[in-house]
Amino acid sequence: MITMTRTKVYVMTAISAAIYVALGIIFADDYFTGGDFINREVWSDSALVSWVLLAAIFVGGIYQASRMPESGVAIETGEMDTPGQVKDPTLWRLLISNSYLAVLWMPLRFFVGHEWMSAGEHKVRADAWMDGGTALQGYWQNAVAIPEQGRPAITYGWFRDFLQYMLDHEWYTWFAKIIAVGELLVGIGLVVGALVGIAAFFGTLMNFNFLLAGSASTNPVLFGLGVFLVIGWKVAGYLGLDRVLLPLLGTPWTRGPLASKEQTPPRDMPLGGQSVAD
Repeated sequence: MITMTRTKVYVMTAISAAIYVALGIIFADDYFTGGDFINREVWSDSALVSWVLLAAIFVGGIYQASRMPESGVAIETGEMDTPGQVKDPTLWRLLISNSYLAVLWMPLRFFVGHEWMSAGEHKVRADAWMDGGTALQGYWQNAVAIPEQGRPAITYGWFRDFLQYMLDHEWYTWFAKIIAVGELLVGIGLVVGALVGIAAFFGTLMNFNFLLAGSASTNPVLFGLGVFLVIGWKVAGYLGLDRVLLPLLGTPWTRGPLASKEQTPPRDMPLGGQSVAD
């Protein structure tokens, strides 16, 4: 049994803020200082957004600590004990299923979400993506090209054939819009904590396809962080809209009021308790 106290929540909040700053410094150029403080052409590129998200981590942690009794809360760390069951480390089990640790997911959510928002907003505002898809056409053409010397961008022949099929049938005219809007929606979903698991899944799916097409860029980093968000979907968005959405929607194996034929009053995900999926 572990006792969660306000002090521990404050410490986790400071750790989360440090992780967010580190991600911005290591994996993004001038994340907090570059460009315009307020970019009116592409709002998500504003340095202000990075600082607002950093402040949101502190606000989320303080809010979570304020709801705890001064004496703290005892957290049960027991797990299913059955033949064949492999035990997980206590900290890992709490991290992916206990909402008291939700603040630790905020830096991953915010960094990955901000990156997707920026990429998506750039595309949504560009005619080359939203009107005819010429940007995606050029991207696919470069990806399927086989140079006379050196290795081609695409390693797997089946994926090259797939892109060539889409090129020949001019799928880029409509597929470019799906990518642009999809990137923006993934970013918004992660930042506001709405259906984090689904948003992160589709984000990693796009990263995976970009990597198959030979594009490295930020894709390896976003893919790796996105996988963690998919794993922690039950509580990663607790300090966000998932605190309300997940109890209402439930899961395929435990349906919530909105997805169930039986009308039952919605219940909020309890602070510190197990998620609705358990």
